[in-house]
Amino acid sequence: MQEETDINETTAADVNDELYERFSITIDKGQDPVRIDKFLVARIENATRNKLQQAITAGLVLVNGKPCKSNYMIRPLDNIVIFSDLSPEETDVVPEEMPLNIVYEDQDLMVINKPAGLVVHPGSGNYRGTLLNGVAWHLKTLDPNFSEEKLPRFGLVHRIDKNTSGLLVLAKTDVAMRQLAKQFFDHTVKRQYVALVWGDVEKEEGTIVAHVGRNLRFRKLFEAYPEGDHGKEAITHYKVLERFNYVTLVECVLETGRTHQIRVHMKYLGHPLFNDDFYGGDKIVKGTVYAKYKQFVDNCFSICKRQALHARTLGFTHPTTGEEIFFESPIPEDMSEVIEKWRKYVSQNAK
Repeated sequence: MQEETDINETTAADVNDELYERFSITIDKGQDPVRIDKFLVARIENATRNKLQQAITAGLVLVNGKPCKSNYMIRPLDNIVIFSDLSPEETDVVPEEMPLNIVYEDQDLMVINKPAGLVVHPGSGNYRGTLLNGVAWHLKTLDPNFSEEKLPRFGLVHRIDKNTSGLLVLAKTDVAMRQLAKQFFDHTVKRQYVALVWGDVEKEEGTIVAHVGRNLRFRKLFEAYPEGDHGKEAITHYKVLERFNYVTLVECVLETGRTHQIRVHMKYLGHPLFNDDFYGGDKIVKGTVYAKYKQFVDNCFSICKRQALHARTLGFTHPTTGEEIFFESPIPEDMSEVIEKWRKYVSQNAK
């Protein structure tokens, strides 16, 4: 006898910057015994047996809180959690030599400071030249036998947008990957971003609570859904750092990690990120459009050619030692120069 299984599925799987924890499955009490890899490939849309077996081998599929083997026979009331990327597009990561700004590395993990403009991992239209291509080269230089089969996606557990700069952590072992993925899923990783946004933010600090999901008409865009009728739960805490009348420098702390979360939430608040071409920040949002002011803003756009967003801090529990570790990356030059230009502009015009 085989009955319906309760699957708590992340249907909008691509709205997470945290790449792992796609499915939580509770097996029905009437389920017949069957190999776990066979069971999952039949029930998870677009999953492949190869991907699932890689995830199981890496210890990223847990049954009742413990890693299992591919030949495990599922039992009634088993709880299965999958910390793995099961996206339909299987893209082999080709190692490529490139400079990486590695701010920390040990035998378990590495922390990289990603520059703006660099795509994190291969995907449609970006198969080469990504951060993960460089990470693959680096890890294979350390160990020629290192492979994506040994460690899926070469240890990537989260990501930041192409045009966002800042800190990323990658695992170097399956144990570290599993532990880090769980920390991201449990929202215990400490992440602080700095953003320059349009307008004079009203409150000194606040919390934005609104689901984030794909725009129902334009699939490349994401939208805030405050009623929770679409997308996934998203929570952003913000605090004003400095005001420049027309723009505001804010600090954002993520409680969840949805794709474009800060960009979408700040737009929802009425303050799109400065020069964010996806969400309306690449034009004058605040201030009178007269020639001198427009020229000043255009000059700022030419200096910071992307959304003014930087992942400044990253803190987590070391997966092996249990030590709390914390990293900080200074605001990059393009953002710093624009912030200083606004500081001077406001000072000069206040006289």
